[in-house]
Amino acid sequence: MIIDLPSTTTSQVNSKLVHLREQGGATALGRVLTLVIVTDDGAKTEDAIDAANDASREHPCRVIVVARGARKAAARLDAQIRVGGDAGASEVVVLRLYGALADEGAGCVIPLLLPDAPVVAWWPFEAPAKPAEDPIGRLAQRRITDSAAERNPIKALEVRQKHYTDGDTDLAWTRLTLWRAVLAASLDLPPYEKVTAATVTGEGDSPSTDLLAGWLAARLRIPVKRAKAATGQGIVSVVLERKSGAVELVRPDGKVGTLTQPGQPARRVALQRREVRDCLAEELRRLDADEPFEETLQGLGKIVRGRTPVKVPSKAPVPEQAGTPAVSAADAASAAEDAAKPSPKSNGKAGKTSAKSGSRTAGTRQPVKSGKGK
Repeated sequence: MIIDLPSTTTSQVNSKLVHLREQGGATALGRVLTLVIVTDDGAKTEDAIDAANDASREHPCRVIVVARGARKAAARLDAQIRVGGDAGASEVVVLRLYGALADEGAGCVIPLLLPDAPVVAWWPFEAPAKPAEDPIGRLAQRRITDSAAERNPIKALEVRQKHYTDGDTDLAWTRLTLWRAVLAASLDLPPYEKVTAATVTGEGDSPSTDLLAGWLAARLRIPVKRAKAATGQGIVSVVLERKSGAVELVRPDGKVGTLTQPGQPARRVALQRREVRDCLAEELRRLDADEPFEETLQGLGKIVRGRTPVKVPSKAPVPEQAGTPAVSAADAASAAEDAAKPSPKSNGKAGKTSAKSGSRTAGTRQPVKSGKGK
């Protein structure tokens, strides 16, 4: 059900929500947080709302959309309330702000926040340079941006690095969860050798590729080269150099990757490019500071950028052994959870290492110096 309230006020919107709550009963109160979406009014607004609706099925919430309209128009607030099948497992309040009100989104949001519930702010497209200092960002415990959706993704990532504040995160980082899980799981298999160097290859404007290189540099304390791929989308391949041979994870088609390492048959791994709704749902699972993301941002300054585009095979290599079972995303996530369990401390002997990984962070079987967030 969609209810339009043209030329209205936040008081009238709140009164209508109370009326709907009385009609719907206690189920209207089953919300765990308030998700505030900040964007310019346009065709992409519905895409953000659809992603929030899908994520709300895992995290029932009140979604408030601040859609900024033409600033030269007369000051006006047009509201729309969506409940039931048009709002997933949430209730959606769309606020279209025009004229002077376009810059007063925080004032319009405050009366509609759920009492005693955390607030998460999400900028699905263009985001402020300092989300924590934005008026709406100050209201939120978590602030989610997406550097991949901005005009210059790499520059946007550099801005995130410069102005990081506890509570900030980026969906370009969330898209790495499966990659980090598979890489951590691959190094949990023998031989337990030190990784001496790494190369991460991907599109030139892929912020996720940069973040994966920064994560490896921060966690392994090794030289990491960030190369540009001649073909492929997003992250294309990762190569980890070890004494016995390289560990290679290649995904040329953006769907299925192939993991090869010495002494093991080649294995196919599910590495489908993740949808925004899946990344958003993952980010809503926690409201504390994203310390692994902060550490990865610090590691961006340690990567070495290659100049020559790297050619990657258009098709994944054929597994060495016929009938080798594929590794699904669920298997990778399960391996990551196992690796996240506390491991015995290193006994100091050569070749002995530890591993740590999870839905938020994954490490390798290599000693890591203690640092912030670890």
